[in-house]
Amino acid sequence: MTMIKLALVFLLIAAVAGLLGFSGLAGAAANIAIFLFAVALVIFVVLLILGLTVYKKIT
Repeated sequence: MTMIKLALVFLLIAAVAGLLGFSGLAGAAANIAIFLFAVALVIFVVLLILGLTVYKKIT
């Protein structure tokens, strides 16, 4: 699974747990989802910058 899919799964778990009243589990799952999304976003930005710089060096 990719990180974005895992973040969405944890977000869904947090929403369901929040609706059922499990606030501790919902908070933990939401924090995991936010962390995974942030890591995926940082990796995306780093690879985007590297791709642009390598492209300019090659051409």
